[in-house]
Amino acid sequence: MRNFTSVKDFASVEEALAKAIAVKKNPFADQALGKNRTLLMIFFNSSLRTRLSTQKAAMNLGMNVIVLDVNQGAWKLETERGVIMNSDKSEHLLEAIPVMGCYCDIIGVRSFAGLTDRESDYNEVILNQFIKYSGRPVFSMESATRHPLQTLADLITIEEYKKTAKPKVVLTWAPHPKALPQAVANSFAEWMNETDYEFVITHPKGYELAPQFVGKAKVEYDQDKALAGADFVYAKNWSAYNEADYGKVLNMDRSWTVTTEKMALTNNAYFMHCLPVRRNMIVSDDVIESPQSIVIPEAANREYSAQTVIKELLLGL
Repeated sequence: MRNFTSVKDFASVEEALAKAIAVKKNPFADQALGKNRTLLMIFFNSSLRTRLSTQKAAMNLGMNVIVLDVNQGAWKLETERGVIMNSDKSEHLLEAIPVMGCYCDIIGVRSFAGLTDRESDYNEVILNQFIKYSGRPVFSMESATRHPLQTLADLITIEEYKKTAKPKVVLTWAPHPKALPQAVANSFAEWMNETDYEFVITHPKGYELAPQFVGKAKVEYDQDKALAGADFVYAKNWSAYNEADYGKVLNMDRSWTVTTEKMALTNNAYFMHCLPVRRNMIVSDDVIESPQSIVIPEAANREYSAQTVIKELLLGL
């Protein structure tokens, strides 16, 4: 594996899952693999789980780790070509990227969607600049359109908790006071479509995801119908994708909040969320604190999804 940005970078979702499960069973088996190798983690946006889990994963592999928060302690970076740099941005990303590559063996990049220019976001301008100019293997720690490390952890968690070979998995939109990217929802849909699960996406009209991510999923605009018989409920907010409303919050309808009453429609489903979560907007207190909430084991599996990917990149060096 040279770079990792989506499920397509593995031969199959089954291969990805098998390798992740093997890593989880013995996370310290490959400590020699990363000896004298350095991981550089670059954050254009905030992080808790991604930062901690990815750093721990690299340490499990014996790597050195450098963490750069672009917004604290670094020069402000210009990302567009052709601009006259007469503002507060002192360095261009096109010089910064190859310099960063000089100091490491692998680069992880976290850069969210700007939610103002759909074409720029969906062309993954920043992530692709790192892939093109760094001279190093690059993996996504969440990009404008995908969060593949999160979804691999989600897949591990579903496989660990499923009670039937082909569970019904529902991705439900839920309200949020701020405009959020589609990345987690896109990535979850993309990976679930590679499985043989029964996969349903439910959201209000106007919140349709990009067709390439919806894929073969069933789309149901009635949340109650979608939740009926579900084995797993994955709640997530995202802003509008359609070009006219891109990046907008179209409504904050709290009837879409995942509550005990909503979960009662399911097949005693497990509740999932990538975290952080807005309580009593996305999900009620009683649901996220219930025995059926698996958000903590899900977060714990972030270590093993990251380690699986970094291991594959190290093997490719």
